[in-house]
Amino acid sequence: MEDINEMLAEQQRELERIRGKRDRHINTDAIRLVLNILFLVLALAGIIFYFFVPEQRILGWLLIGIGMILKIIEFLLRFLF
Repeated sequence: MEDINEMLAEQQRELERIRGKRDRHINTDAIRLVLNILFLVLALAGIIFYFFVPEQRILGWLLIGIGMILKIIEFLLRFLF
């Protein structure tokens, strides 16, 4: 009977160790959400600058490019973590 209690206690310690590892995992969903929102805002701002402020087309390209870089980072987070 003592062996069974010992085995159960060991299993409980192992479960707590595994749960502890899970809790330390980086929450990539929140990071991805922020990156997606930034991408959408930068893309919209870039399109507005490109089409509606002709003297600032370079700024429009720059904003769209930065947004695309953020989208690529989000993509990598989704598939690597």
